[in-house]
Amino acid sequence: QVQLVESGGGSVQVGGSLRLSCAASGYTHISYCMAWFRQAPGKEREGVAAIYTRGGSTYYANSVKGRFTISQDNAKNTLYLQMNSLNPEDTAMYYCAATPGVICSGASWPRATIYKYWGQGTQVTVSS
Repeated sequence: QVQLVESGGGSVQVGGSLRLSCAASGYTHISYCMAWFRQAPGKEREGVAAIYTRGGSTYYANSVKGRFTISQDNAKNTLYLQMNSLNPEDTAMYYCAATPGVICSGASWPRATIYKYWGQGTQVTVSS
């Protein structure tokens, strides 16, 4: 059973930066599609960024391109999301998600339904 534990959330001012981490354990497959999602109060959960662990292909939502960077440290089984130039619209609960044996694609990665495993979330609040 894969377990995902997020950390690194917090409160920052507009223009600030945060780095989220997602520590994974219990991997049984060679490759995973791993992603960060976020959900603000009253809004649907939306995909922020994804990475295919075998090969490292990355995908981003248009709203975060150029500001956020997803990366992985295979030795530590940890997924990261570096978030720069934060604005109040980035305020949300951020979730790490993973699904085994699925190749991320531009069409599939934003769909929450393809992810089998989810973390508990970490809150990010951006104030002006």
